[in-house]
Amino acid sequence: MTRNERFSVDGDTVVITGSSQGIGKVTAEELAADGANVVVSSRSQEKVDEVAAAINESDAPGEAIAVECDVRERDAVEALMDATVEEFGHIDTLVNNAGASFMAGFDDISENGWKTIVDINLHGTFHCAQAAGERMQEQDEGGRIVNFASVAGTKGSPYMSHYGAAKAAVVNFTTTLAYEYAPHDIRVNCIAPGFVATPGVESQMGVSADNVDRDAVERRIGLSAEIADIVQFLASDASSYVIGETITAKGVPDIEENPDV
Repeated sequence: MTRNERFSVDGDTVVITGSSQGIGKVTAEELAADGANVVVSSRSQEKVDEVAAAINESDAPGEAIAVECDVRERDAVEALMDATVEEFGHIDTLVNNAGASFMAGFDDISENGWKTIVDINLHGTFHCAQAAGERMQEQDEGGRIVNFASVAGTKGSPYMSHYGAAKAAVVNFTTTLAYEYAPHDIRVNCIAPGFVATPGVESQMGVSADNVDRDAVERRIGLSAEIADIVQFLASDASSYVIGETITAKGVPDIEENPDV
């Protein structure tokens, strides 16, 4: 196998949750372009139908199917994994990308708001990892699980205490699951993105991906494609010695050049 082939996902089957837009959608497109069969999933069947159709109508060698799934519902998650195995025969990689958040001061977060964010980001990751992991063990071919955290979960973030707490749990969960699943030849890793110019960010903050220079090193906002590149690395043989790690992608470090004394 050549060095370039080690980065390939050609022929693999990849389940990507939360892939109706943003990082999940771009990841599905990029992996399909490299020959992976992708299962795009979100709570909206209509939206993922559009993503899958665009992939299948493109020149991408990989195929796509769309499956509606709310990761908070175990029955829906089981159905997602069953549909994947029925269509493609096995699951090589799970990308736990589905997530949600809203900005609010801690005192303004209701119990329901807190539970909703934890349910989607943490419990959803648990449901999908366990369901996919069961099938990966049954197929006796191993697999990869790529979880999504956030810099809000590694350093904290004002007005996102609920989201940060859930994502911090995902980081810890990744380390533990990587240890438990290693004997089954299942590699588990995590990505913690910083500020990424997704449609959601554009609608909330007015920052468009069109205004981001991908060639510029000195920047603090990234593109979905750059996160998708990391997903492909973790889904490929190129990352065979990376186990239980959280890769942070957040651009230029925040360093105080002239700290107040």
